Amino acid sequence: MTATNGTGTGWWSDDSTGPFAAPARWRWLIIGLAILAPFTIPVAADAIHNGAWSTLAVALAYGACYMVFPWAVAVPDLRFKVAFGFLILGLGWTLFAVANTGGVYGLLYGIIPVAMGLPLGWMLVLDGGTVAALGVFELLGLADALGAGYDYSDLWAMAGITTTLFFMVRLIRTVRRLRDANAQIAALAVAAERERLARDLHDLLGHSLTTITVKAGLARRLIETGSGGDRAIEEIRDVEALSRSALTDVRATVSEYREVSLAGELAGARAALRAADIDADLPRAVDDVDPALHSVFGYVVREAVTNAIRHSNAATVRVRLGPKWITVADDGRAKTGHTAGTGLRGLTERLAAAGGTLDAGPAPEGGFIVKAEVP
Repeated sequence: MTATNGTGTGWWSDDSTGPFAAPARWRWLIIGLAILAPFTIPVAADAIHNGAWSTLAVALAYGACYMVFPWAVAVPDLRFKVAFGFLILGLGWTLFAVANTGGVYGLLYGIIPVAMGLPLGWMLVLDGGTVAALGVFELLGLADALGAGYDYSDLWAMAGITTTLFFMVRLIRTVRRLRDANAQIAALAVAAERERLARDLHDLLGHSLTTITVKAGLARRLIETGSGGDRAIEEIRDVEALSRSALTDVRATVSEYREVSLAGELAGARAALRAADIDADLPRAVDDVDPALHSVFGYVVREAVTNAIRHSNAATVRVRLGPKWITVADDGRAKTGHTAGTGLRGLTERLAAAGGTLDAGPAPEGGFIVKAEVP
């Protein structure tokens, strides 16, 4: 049978270890005794008064099963739980047949654990079978012979109580799953935000600090040699402007309001390459590029140019653009056995989010090439 019980699992499959968490099980000992006492004490007293010791033993076993059912239905093995359901209902039926239990409601102490601990299929078999059997007894006139003294209204009440408990327990389980899911979503959101912040700060500060370092070094050399005083002042002004811009970008990154433009990154790359004495072969316009890709391609330019300045010792860096692709290549020293660092991994994630791919490695003609493409 593949019908579901509303929780997405089969009628016969176990979807939970029960509604009782470990602390609640110990609290149950007090609650359960209070619920059980009005039934067990009169039945036990009547059995002792009549010397019906076997009836007393059944009553005590029935009460003990009811008290321990939170632990029994928490056992992972479904076969054990089904066997427990048969046991507690069997004791209830035995007591119902041989002793004055005050009517059919004494069977609820067996019906309730089954409704709260077993899957829908077994609940229908055991609890539904119990209510159906009582109905048959009433229909055949056997209820009075048993001395039970019940009618159909009692059966409807028992069915209603059983159904209510079944769905109440499933509601508790659903609420717990939702709480667990919300906790997992919150943890994933925190992790995703940390990754975003780390990636953005790497892309942002890596480029800005590299350019600042190159320009500061150039200004220092100009001042030490005593030549190009105006050029040194210009470079220092650029360093100051870059520092302010980086501070603004860091604040915007933390607030997640920073926008990266391809044209702006190309302009920044041109200035950084010039300060590093690297020829910049860059496109003059970005009109051919899909506007939706300007931001992600801007990150590609930023990361690839920064790596070229830092690691390649290149003489020329070349950028080429297409509607859905971009390449950044240098003619410097390409690392053999190259391993992607944090920046390239971040670019891969950005391209993947846009439905594209990143390919980075040594170029056949020498140097290093980074190619991003969105099909």
